[in-house]
Amino acid sequence: VQLQASGGGLVQPGGSLRLSCSASGIILSINGVGWYRQAPGKQRELVAHITSGGSTTYADSAKGRFTISRDNAKNTVYLQMNSLKPEDTAVYYCNTGRAARDGSYYYWGQGTLVTVSS
Repeated sequence: VQLQASGGGLVQPGGSLRLSCSASGIILSINGVGWYRQAPGKQRELVAHITSGGSTTYADSAKGRFTISRDNAKNTVYLQMNSLKPEDTAVYYCNTGRAARDGSYYYWGQGTLVTVSS
């Protein structure tokens, strides 16, 4: 199983980015998928989640600004991030597979860095 996260970069406050998580060896449409982020010196945080049925949940910090979605044909999950703030700066990871003990899933992507700065 491989998860490839991409789409990060440097963006000004108020800007937008779309992150992609493409998968091989696992079908994302039949698994829950989460987007996590980890900022320097902070704990990993679940930002958004989509179930196999398509239900979505968001961290309070992401509600109204971020949207998680899935393209089954491309076996890819996206995280559209709008109205970005400096506090959104972090490495973003996608996560899926069977349940892990800590409440996440077993498989992780390599992470993509998002930097929000003027």
